[in-house]
Formats: sequence, structure tokens, C-alpha cells
Amino acid sequence: MVNIKSLVFSYGANNFRLEIPSLSIQSQEKIAIIGPSGSGKTSLLKLISGILLPQQGHISINKISVNLLPDASRRDFRITNIGFIFQDFELLDYLDALDNILHPYRISTSLKLTNETRDRANALAHELGIQNKLKQLSNTLSQGEQQRTAICRALLPKPKLILADEPTGNLDPSNKTKILEALFRCSDKNNATLIAVTHDHELLNHFDRVINFKDYCLPETDND
Repeated sequence: MVNIKSLVFSYGANNFRLEIPSLSIQSQEKIAIIGPSGSGKTSLLKLISGILLPQQGHISINKISVNLLPDASRRDFRITNIGFIFQDFELLDYLDALDNILHPYRISTSLKLTNETRDRANALAHELGIQNKLKQLSNTLSQGEQQRTAICRALLPKPKLILADEPTGNLDPSNKTKILEALFRCSDKNNATLIAVTHDHELLNHFDRVINFKDYCLPETDND
């Protein structure tokens, strides 16, 4: 599913350098990524998705060389194949929760907004416990509600690859397991691969494999 070879990525001004000689993640694997703050875990998710580009190396998803695609093609590939759950949510304050969930369908011709899509959005919101929050503006939601809204948005297109940056980080203990189970159900239902960055070591036994990131970089920055 995901193959990385000879990857080098750095931020020029702060001495951060990430080097991954080789990393392979198989289709339908559920992977947890752990490591110290600043070790490049979030950067790796952004590199895999094509939001960031490496200085050297090769990243492929289902044999598509993501880092070699032109900008527009890379965006279309990301929006149709990857569900990205951002640590800072990236919701739009002027939209309610439902419109935030549906937003990717309004800004890309690669996705088609249908009644079935709307029904699936409502079903996801119900599954994640925010069905009564859909008409609220996102900036009036709690952090946990915003996080669940962001998760619904990422899962709605039935992505084959789910990249989750601290998906349970703002949730109370009872909701952490619920959210993780929802991510796993979505992965299984769509035969998707899940790669999740987490600091919550209590959840690690739920994953197929754990990758410890401390060996991959020389961190000199607050960027995670």
C-alpha cells in the first residue's frame, strides 16, 4: 500500500532532518506511530499525503508515485484516496458541522455530492455521537466535538488510506475507545489502511504494528 525509499526531508532554518531508508505498510494494516515530540511523525503523514514533498526519495501509494505527481493531480489523488484527520482539525468557523463534513465534496470535482453521501454523513455523525450538533457552527463546538466532526469529514469519501494525527487526543477515556473502534470499523468496511500518530500508549495493543519514530530523525524543533 505505502512504500517509502531513501526519504530525506528537512526544514532548512531549524536543523530538523528526517531520514527513512525504507518503510513499507501493507494494505489493510493498522499502524500506530509513536515517538518523542518533534521527531517528525506529523511530517511523515503530510509527506505520505503529498501535502509536503521530500528533498530526496520516493513515496508511493498503491504503486502511484505521490511525490512525483503535479500539484493538481496530487491534490485530486489525496482528496479521493486519503482521509486525513488533522491534529488541529482544520474546520471552517463560518460553516456548521454538517457543511464542514461535506466540504471536500463542494470544493473538488473529483467527488460528487449525492443524497447517498448526505445519508452517509448523517450516519457517521450518529456513529460518532454528534448527530445533534450538525447545525452548530464549528467554533461553538467543544474540542472533542470538533475532533469528531473532522473524523467524519475524513471518513466520508470511503478512503483507502486513513492518516490520523492524534485522533483521540482531545477525547475523554470513554470516547477514545469509541473513536478508535469507529476508525477500525471504517478501515475494515472499506478494506482501508490506517496509519495513526498517537501519544496514547494505552491504545497500542489495538494496532497490528507499532512504529517507534525515535530512530528516524535528529529533531531540533517544536514541529511534531
